[in-house]
Amino acid sequence: MGRPLYLEPQLGPRLQALLKAPAFLRMLAGALGSPVNVIVPEQIAENLERFRSVYRKHHLSGQVFFAHKANRSSALLRRLAATVAGVDVASLGELQHALGAGFVSDRIVATGPKNPEFLWLAARAGVTVSVDSLGELDQLAGLVRKHALPRARVLLRLSGFEASGVRVLSRRSRFGSPVREADSLLEAVERHGDTVELVGVSYHVDTTSLTEKATALESCLNILELCRNRGLRPRAVDIGGGFGINYLADQGQWERYTTELTGAVLGKRPPLTWQGHGYGLRNEGGTLRGTLGLYPSHRAVAGERYLDELLTHPAASLEGRPLATLLLEHLYDLHIEPGRALVDQCGLTLATVLEVRDSGAGGDLLVRLALKADDVALEEHGVLMDPVVIPREGAGFRNGAGPVGVHLFGSLCLESDMITRRTVFLPHRPEPGDLLAFVNTAGYCMDFHTSRAQHQPVARKVAAWQDGGSWRWSLDEQYWPTMPSGGHQ
Repeated sequence: MGRPLYLEPQLGPRLQALLKAPAFLRMLAGALGSPVNVIVPEQIAENLERFRSVYRKHHLSGQVFFAHKANRSSALLRRLAATVAGVDVASLGELQHALGAGFVSDRIVATGPKNPEFLWLAARAGVTVSVDSLGELDQLAGLVRKHALPRARVLLRLSGFEASGVRVLSRRSRFGSPVREADSLLEAVERHGDTVELVGVSYHVDTTSLTEKATALESCLNILELCRNRGLRPRAVDIGGGFGINYLADQGQWERYTTELTGAVLGKRPPLTWQGHGYGLRNEGGTLRGTLGLYPSHRAVAGERYLDELLTHPAASLEGRPLATLLLEHLYDLHIEPGRALVDQCGLTLATVLEVRDSGAGGDLLVRLALKADDVALEEHGVLMDPVVIPREGAGFRNGAGPVGVHLFGSLCLESDMITRRTVFLPHRPEPGDLLAFVNTAGYCMDFHTSRAQHQPVARKVAAWQDGGSWRWSLDEQYWPTMPSGGHQ
């Protein structure tokens, strides 16, 4: 084996402290089985404060709505309800969960595909509805009339933005109405004036490009001005999420890995993945083709820093002034919907090593875990980072062998059940009974793709917090912000 290609995870203070309590983690896995998800609710409150600090820096008002779809945790939602944050719900079940967790109506925005029951409860509870289309607006207005509900607060969700001057188009989306249909939407708002109240416009652009997001925000500011010219009084723009997080501790490791992966695809070095998988790259007669289909696991600018850069971005079509300045001058509220970024460093997933055996080819080890790929969907989201090895209780010091390359397989009877296709380098050979801790999995990787395939259980979820010098825990569904010393020890 050549020099190991480590991808060491970024670890915040809370997850560092958690990993320094191996007996506590082994106790959780022993009591609840493998896999088990460990949530640290206090981290989400700290992440919220970082986003709020950007608002204060730019003297802006508005709401930070947590995109609930990123994680189903009751503990995270209830801890957030004890702050000033809001929640973005994208289903009837999420809306019911938010209301039960303690969120009041003016701290909830309903997004995503909506059935009549979802629309009815949103209108009945008085939450803001982000409407995707003219048809959805008509449906909502009809429900309000039929059931004699209060006027519904709505945001018009837009898409298909285009910059003036240099041509910059936002990528197509199945969500939102094309901005060119704004007049028709506003006519419908006026027609339904007895049933809906326009509070603003919204968008979500699925990209990491600051330029595309700035183009969308500029366009929304122009639409808000159009609303005011028609006598409407919108007061907010909701720019969605997509602020991202930084998964890796070392940018150099990420750059070296992606460079070496390119070399492996071109046959210039041994493979770095199971069966030569290229993550979207391919070799066509010695020429590299395709696009690397991985999340940029090391991001120098992510989360609240990304929001700050967006707000300082000059508005090309509006005299080149910063977007934050334009929002402030017009007294518009800025709403955001971070999901992954708000649960950064909020948890980890533990899995027990069941079997370690030689592959018989190339020297890499095959490691089978008590875990399905869907239980920790890093591969599904293109996130590459190393797990942390927690030796089994009573394991002695392991020396001599040094770093090893391993392939991590799940517990399903499927060839495709691979925790990651990447050859993972560990500092030493793992052994049955060890735990592997996959850190920073709270954003979409814990339960967004979970299943009970082959009658195998999904991961149990617990909330953990520090009480003095020790860690305490409760089942996720039993955690409430009022009981920080009332969990199990």
